[in-house]
Amino acid sequence: MASLHSVEGGFFFCLNIPVPGGHPRRKATRVKADFALSLPFLLSAPMKQKTLAKPVSISGVGLHTGKSVSMTFCPAPPNHGFKFKRVDLEGQPVIPADVAQVISTNRGTTLSLGGDARVSTVEHTLAALVGMDLDNCLIEMDGPEAPIVDGSSLRFTELLDEAGVQEQDEDREWLEIRETIAFRDEGSGSELLALPAERFEITTLIDFNSSVLGQQFAALDDIQAFKEHIAPARTFVFVHELEQLLQQGLIKGGDLDNAVVIADRQYDPAELEILARKLNKPAIRIDQEGVLNTTNLRFRNEPARHKLLDVIGDLALVGRPIKGRIVATKPGHSVNLEFARLLKKHLGEQRKLKGMPKYDPEQPPVYGHKEIIAKLPHRFPFLLVDRIIEISDNHVVGVKNVSFNEPYFPGHFPDNPLMPGVLQIEAMAQTGGILALHNTPPDEQWDTFFLKIDNARFKHFVIPGDTLLIKMELLAPIRRGIVQMQGTAYVGSKMVSEAELTAQIVKRNHGG
Repeated sequence: MASLHSVEGGFFFCLNIPVPGGHPRRKATRVKADFALSLPFLLSAPMKQKTLAKPVSISGVGLHTGKSVSMTFCPAPPNHGFKFKRVDLEGQPVIPADVAQVISTNRGTTLSLGGDARVSTVEHTLAALVGMDLDNCLIEMDGPEAPIVDGSSLRFTELLDEAGVQEQDEDREWLEIRETIAFRDEGSGSELLALPAERFEITTLIDFNSSVLGQQFAALDDIQAFKEHIAPARTFVFVHELEQLLQQGLIKGGDLDNAVVIADRQYDPAELEILARKLNKPAIRIDQEGVLNTTNLRFRNEPARHKLLDVIGDLALVGRPIKGRIVATKPGHSVNLEFARLLKKHLGEQRKLKGMPKYDPEQPPVYGHKEIIAKLPHRFPFLLVDRIIEISDNHVVGVKNVSFNEPYFPGHFPDNPLMPGVLQIEAMAQTGGILALHNTPPDEQWDTFFLKIDNARFKHFVIPGDTLLIKMELLAPIRRGIVQMQGTAYVGSKMVSEAELTAQIVKRNHGG
């Protein structure tokens, strides 16, 4: 929850941040500029994916390369996501907008497949796509860098609005924030949090230790407000950074028309004349707000709003829209993308939980204890599956009720009983064995033997009193008695372990 208090010289903003297992932390900051983007109404999130109704194009120069580029936003099929296509290169490589493709965060976000197959300064483009509530788009480019236009996402959003939206048949897949996810960079003091919320919301707090900017706050409580309140916010740079950026070969396309240049100290006329020559301008001046160009700020807190825009663009590289509240303190491309990697990891775990089976103990099982021992050769104390609650041609779900009386608990460990990971794998194998032997004649007996275990991971403890749900899925058809399965074990709403198992089923020979 947040509260705002009026004090002399600005506002005092208090943010209560939930911390797992403890009391909320309270952060406070004085806000120099306006903040009012909090919208009182809720809009239900669309359930279907969206793309453009028609292609639209734009041309311009890249901020850092200074090269002219044409960009076309094209409709794309469901589950395509956002991808960039370099139509000027041999083979026209397609670069996914994915955090795994990021190779640089130096004054912008650069994606690459290797070699010349790269696109840079993509954050404003991606922010516009997210801000216009799209899921799928192919962006064709004939150059290495997205056009900077006026340094904001405004022209992109206007184009996308002009193209119109086409709703698609496939349901939208969300990254739903169900618990607090935090990332902090100790060196910079930057911190990003993701908190549970019913829709996508985001706030940014910035502090550059500048007498001009001070501390600023911006918030977006509904994505429908992006075009009007966030998209027009332009990128910004301090005067003292310009020399360094020029020496690095950057901002070749930079201009006072596509960035807000901030002077955080007084400059004499001679310094301004030298700076004007470097920027290829006849003359420059500093207005009363410390902004080094002839245009007025579009918002009193335009830098904070642009930082919010950057966070939206960088987090688009997670690959799915976010349902949750993002709180970003002192964000920047580097920390934004570290946070995006963390969120993508949670997305992967969430996808695995999506297929988590449901267990109602009041429903009769497919196989009870008698049917299980008729199929499996295992017996006490090594029979590790109690019920089979689902079975088909390619999957099976078993139940293991973990009792304190299990024979391994006294030694694993005294005063801290934990189910060994190897026995969780064994429980998976026995459950998978039921699937493998499901269609064998009742008068035949078979044994199952491990051949290989791959990618075993143990994520949470299994303790006495837990009910272990075990899902086994065939990775390939059973041939010559060789069974390959993906196993996943759950307790409650958590995945506790997973592994890929390969085994062989062999008919038991009673003839000696």
